[in-house]
Parts: sequence; C-alpha cells; structure tokens
Amino acid sequence: MRSILFAALGFAVLASAPAAAQQLTATEARTFVLGRVFSFNCFEGSKGSGRVYPDGSVAGLISLRDNSPRFVHLPPNTLRVREEKVCGFVKGMTFEPCFDVVKTGANTFRGTLAGVQTMWCDFVSAGGDRQQVASRRSKSKTRGTAEAAAE
Repeated sequence: MRSILFAALGFAVLASAPAAAQQLTATEARTFVLGRVFSFNCFEGSKGSGRVYPDGSVAGLISLRDNSPRFVHLPPNTLRVREEKVCGFVKGMTFEPCFDVVKTGANTFRGTLAGVQTMWCDFVSAGGDRQQVASRRSKSKTRGTAEAAAE
C-alpha cells in the first residue's frame, strides 16, 4: 500500500536533479502538472501513468514492480499545498508526506519525498493533455451502449 500511495501521490512531485533543473514552488508545480497526463517510474520499481485534477484528486494506472497494472483513483483534496510544498493526504495514514518538485525538462519533472533524496519518481508528459488514462467501464458495457446508439 505504501508503494501505491507514494507512486500515486508522486503525480505532483522530485530529487537529485541535473544542473539545468529548476526547483518549482507548489504554485509552479500545480500549473505545470494539472490536467496533463504523465507516465512515471519510481525508485522501487513502480511505474504507470496518470493525471492530477484541479480538485486535488489523482487517477491513473499503476504497476508495482512486475505486477499487472491496475486503476487507482485518489479522492479530491488528496494533493494539497502545505507551506509551499505539495503534500498528499490519505485517510488512515499516520502522516502527510510532502514532496519536492524539480522540473528537469520542458515536459519532465522529478518528485522526491521531502528531505529523502533516495525516494523519487521521474515523470514524463505522455502528451495528448485530453487523453483518457483509464475507464472503469467494461468493454461489454461500452459495446452494448454503442450498439444501442447505432440502432
């Protein structure tokens, strides 16, 4: 669960970055990340893609190490600003982890757990900012709706 949380919260996060890297304030990170689809790879082997929404919710696909990807949706206000840090709130956690966000390129950033440079995720814009990340509808329901509409 901790790996899922870290990777999912990582949609808005960074660490030891190249010399051209730019440390982002929470406001700059929000502007850079919101509404865009990013793929990510994290230090412990998790990977996936997802999007952060204006209400602080997060949705996407995550794969822990070599497991099959699965859909993850974290509710509104999961990601929020605390003292110029991007932080993640998940009900039931004993602490609210915060992240440093460093822009590493025009469409890339790295997020690190604040103060822990060895816990990071690298993010790359997947392009197509309006791209659908995942759907909870099954193919049979989608087909049935399309077939009904065609009649």
